[in-house]
Amino acid sequence: MSDTIEKEKFVELNYKVIDEKSGDVLVTVNYPIGYVHGINDVMNEEVTKHLDGKKVGDIIEVPIDMKQIYGERDESLVFTDRIENVPEEYREIGMTITMENSKGEPKSFIVTRFDDKTLTVDGNNPLCGRDVVFVLEVLSIRDATDEEVDLGGAVDANPEINEILKQ
Repeated sequence: MSDTIEKEKFVELNYKVIDEKSGDVLVTVNYPIGYVHGINDVMNEEVTKHLDGKKVGDIIEVPIDMKQIYGERDESLVFTDRIENVPEEYREIGMTITMENSKGEPKSFIVTRFDDKTLTVDGNNPLCGRDVVFVLEVLSIRDATDEEVDLGGAVDANPEINEILKQ
């Protein structure tokens, strides 16, 4: 049994995403994210390809230009409305609001700012247009079961966790 990350190994890791410019931690995941390497990468391939050959305990830093993944920011996806037009339950920074376009297609927007008069939502991915560094810590590596290979992850995985960076 190999103790290095390779295709069809079940891997658990923690990670954080740091903005290169400001040094701010944008995302922190301090619980094990489990996936089957090379089958269903929980993060973008640009990140997970750097895990090949790594061992338990390894901590790696992977710089990524998020424009390659999400493109440039689209300011037409930023909307500001008068606060009285927004239900109170949406008046919270970080709240996700799902809206539909004229074709009925859903799109998620995040509340980025509000005050006594206005509320602003942004439909861009929060990492869009940033240069970031993924800091990944390998927690465990083992052979994946046939069922995990079929599913691409743990049998009892929470699907929302597996969508963190694929929004």
